[in-house]
Amino acid sequence: MGRNTRTWAMVVALAVVAPLGIAACGGDGGEKPQFGNGSGTTAGATPTPTPPAEPLAFSITPASGAKKQPVSAEIGTKITGGTITSVSLTAAGGGTVKGSMREDGSSWVPAAPLKYSKTYTATVTATSSTGQSETKTTSFTTMAKPRSVIGSGLYLFDDKTYGVAMPVVVEFSPGIAKKDRAKVQKRMFVDSNPPQPGAWHWVSNGTQAYYRAPEYWQPGTTLTVRIGLEGIPLSNGKYGNVDRKATSKIGSKFEMKVDNKTKKMTVFENDKLVRTIPVSLGKKATPSSSGKMVVMEKKSSTVFDTRDDPDPSNRYVTEIDFAQRLTWGGEYIHAAPWSVGDQGRRNVSHGCVNVSTPNARWLFEKTKAGDPVTITGTERKLEPGNGWTAWNLSWKDFIKGSALPVPADLGA
Repeated sequence: MGRNTRTWAMVVALAVVAPLGIAACGGDGGEKPQFGNGSGTTAGATPTPTPPAEPLAFSITPASGAKKQPVSAEIGTKITGGTITSVSLTAAGGGTVKGSMREDGSSWVPAAPLKYSKTYTATVTATSSTGQSETKTTSFTTMAKPRSVIGSGLYLFDDKTYGVAMPVVVEFSPGIAKKDRAKVQKRMFVDSNPPQPGAWHWVSNGTQAYYRAPEYWQPGTTLTVRIGLEGIPLSNGKYGNVDRKATSKIGSKFEMKVDNKTKKMTVFENDKLVRTIPVSLGKKATPSSSGKMVVMEKKSSTVFDTRDDPDPSNRYVTEIDFAQRLTWGGEYIHAAPWSVGDQGRRNVSHGCVNVSTPNARWLFEKTKAGDPVTITGTERKLEPGNGWTAWNLSWKDFIKGSALPVPADLGA
């Protein structure tokens, strides 16, 4: 088992995690036939009077004159008897802020963090079902830049291609307290094209959150992500540090399945078996983890240095080729020319999946970060959060980890 210094792939900028925009609905486009006396009522029946339209009433936030608002502030709306038809936000001295309504109409979300110590004016227009319009304005000032912020990371890069099991992975330091997770989750937006439903799941200590669909992503999917954290006030006195974004692609399906019983890896490309590879897994003292994992990172060459291991028998420094990380604990798929005689026969590794150098090179040239790897039949189960473990749960159990209610049509 190798140990490398863990690094964050931090994407500095912003993106979009739940589709922002006003959803449109349409009728069936056809006119229904009528029967009876031609008046739209059955002969002899008393026409039902049309109820009066509900009067238009709405309010907006922040309140006019509000001070020290977070730069994550949204223009909140509450309305009866109509819909919000336009929102504009301008900064003092000029400059229009872009943004979109949430799908549920509860607020208008700026596309980027607001500026610190700046005054903004929002103008909101609502229209009733009868065509009546009303416009309201509010002006507010944002807070000064906070001194105490959380650390965060987004494990996606712009213009990169990932495997079909790549979860959207966000990391926090320190972890997000349970009472703050719903607030933070509302600011994490994922859009997939073609559209595929998905949900968030928090690891128990709040240091990671994963987003995935019920099934693997469709090959060719584009993921557009915004983790809009900057300025979010948290209960520990800290604030979100930055907005992050990425637009990434999902490539072809490439899957590896490792069976401890047979000591073999079967490799599938677009669901077709393309190679069977002998392996040696972790010996009983240092077993490999059984579970559903993904390739987290790839290194054509590296050094495994375990001299800090409490067990002297597990301390070593070894040069490794074609290493593909599966867990934070140091489990990899890698070339192990010293164990070729054991591969396919017995387990001798420190927890890694040992393969021959030719097979390791072949795999390395084929795989992408986010490709799924399933290991079965070992003495140890994969621990939640030890790697990107989003797929090691059933969908039913995965959605239990959301800090917000999951829509019924997603199986909640």
